[in-house]
Amino acid sequence: MKARQGAAIVEARGVSKRFAKTTDIAGKAARYIFGTHTADQGVQALDRVDLSVNEGELLGLVGESGCGKSTFGRIVAGILPPSEGAIMYRGRDMTELDRSEAKKAKLAIQMIFQDAFSSLNPRMRVGEIVGEAAAYHQIVQREVLDDYVVQLFRRVGLDPADKDRYPHQFSGGQRQRIGIARALAVKPEFLVCDEAVSALDVSIQAQILNLFLKLREEFQLTYLFISHDLGVVRHLSDRVAIMYLGRIVETAATDQLFVSPHHPYTQALIEQVPRLDARRQAFAPLKGELPSPLDPPTGCHFHPRCPLAIERCKREVPPFRKVAQGHWSACIRDG
Repeated sequence: MKARQGAAIVEARGVSKRFAKTTDIAGKAARYIFGTHTADQGVQALDRVDLSVNEGELLGLVGESGCGKSTFGRIVAGILPPSEGAIMYRGRDMTELDRSEAKKAKLAIQMIFQDAFSSLNPRMRVGEIVGEAAAYHQIVQREVLDDYVVQLFRRVGLDPADKDRYPHQFSGGQRQRIGIARALAVKPEFLVCDEAVSALDVSIQAQILNLFLKLREEFQLTYLFISHDLGVVRHLSDRVAIMYLGRIVETAATDQLFVSPHHPYTQALIEQVPRLDARRQAFAPLKGELPSPLDPPTGCHFHPRCPLAIERCKREVPPFRKVAQGHWSACIRDG
């Protein structure tokens, strides 16, 4: 069931992220001995990303490993700062909010990680993990905290009798439910799910995905769902954004994107999704590998792998332009 959508709750405006790769000891020694002056390298994880997520929407963000989608999710969740650009929360720059507004915004946006085990404190009982932030931020009073945790356990399909156990005593799917309960404990509006089901067995994936949909209705949640799996994204999302090497290359409503993808990268990804009606189709993997973000290609980042590339693609950064109602693509062809 598609939720009713409102204005943008979170918006990225020109967001870039660069990680400095400092020179190692051997490089520093070479500088000292031979007088070389090699500059420190940097990884351009994100390159001027513009993307909005509307209230009540479930936006899927898709791309190959290493394309920058997890970095983007961490910036949206306030875990990492952008190198350039701004994250807007309900139309206001997050860095310009006063202390109380900033606290409210940070609690409103929560993140659910791929590796639930490493995100849970192994020395704490899971009931304490779920209730810790709610107690600290005085979302509930301590005298009713235990009842609050019990309710959250039931909401995510966990047995409240297990709240005194430790994370290592649970399965992977159960630990992911604990992470979801912890995020819900601070009453968020927006969840960033970073490959939240990719480490789980297929049958458990389906249970967690259905849980996300159920919680969306119960709590009126907005989602940024990050995944490399187009099949999962197609099942969940209202709209999809495709990322390649730190840039958004296409966005459209889910049905429209899968029926008429415009960008060659999106077309290549969709062609690789298994389909029952294409059993005899020869499998043609996307040629080449994702280029290094240490030295990205000039012009359109996808041109070295693109079967439709022309000379302009090597020189020009393609503008993001409208190709149909609600459908945008960064490709110079047909432009």
